[in-house]
Amino acid sequence: MIENNTALQLEISELMVQALNLDVAATDIEPDAQLYGDGLGLDSIDILEVALVVSKQYGLQLKSDNENNHQIFSSLRNLAAYVAAHKTK
Repeated sequence: MIENNTALQLEISELMVQALNLDVAATDIEPDAQLYGDGLGLDSIDILEVALVVSKQYGLQLKSDNENNHQIFSSLRNLAAYVAAHKTK
């Protein structure tokens, strides 16, 4: 399960780098670093873009009114765990 999550984290980080044209390698995104603000430096528009590409790629719904969004998008590890638990593709 941990190996699958690591592969999924890399897939998601690659999606994020492509979608946002980040100047960082997907492999350099720390799994536990904050995505929003101080960590990776994403803003709310970036997070919306990430939600869109992740939703499309994995066939799941990431809604803006989900009360768990702060937790889901707090780190790459948490986002990958959410995707692993809810993906349909």
